[in-house]
Amino acid sequence: MRVCDPGRVLPPPQPDAVPGLTTLLCSSRSGSELMPKALSTRIVGGIWWFFTLIIISSYTANLAAFLTVERMESPIDSADDLAKQTKIEYGVVEDGSTMTFFKKTKISTYDKMWEFMSSRRHSVMVKDIEEGIHRVLTSDYAFLMESTTIEFATQRNCNLTQIGGLIDSKAYGVGTPM
Repeated sequence: MRVCDPGRVLPPPQPDAVPGLTTLLCSSRSGSELMPKALSTRIVGGIWWFFTLIIISSYTANLAAFLTVERMESPIDSADDLAKQTKIEYGVVEDGSTMTFFKKTKISTYDKMWEFMSSRRHSVMVKDIEEGIHRVLTSDYAFLMESTTIEFATQRNCNLTQIGGLIDSKAYGVGTPM
């Protein structure tokens, strides 16, 4: 039993009416019978087409930028990734609060990071924040510091980025008389 009859000839497919009609209307030089006569409707129509042009141009530009920009892939996404590798050195401000946190921590990842930093103390510790930021920009170095300082530095310099979340958080209060 055959599903298809070999002697039967199918008629040629009919052209789709919508694309043909669109092509015909767009290629003809005759316009619409409904042309705005009043100045106000012509202005509204002009604003509408200008708005449409801007929206389409913005969409096209953003799409082109999105498709052509190379995405940065970071080899380090967290403090745990930083602790597991040795290619990128990392450090803190010497005798700062971040150093004290790593020195006194009981968390294994941060303890491992402290062992790395203390074994290379003279090469990874910096005197101040400016020196740490300079080392980040000029070499393979990750600088660990307080989140507000990182946010300030990354807003001022587009070549810097913050990787990962907060390592530790502390709350402060202000005492006032009742």
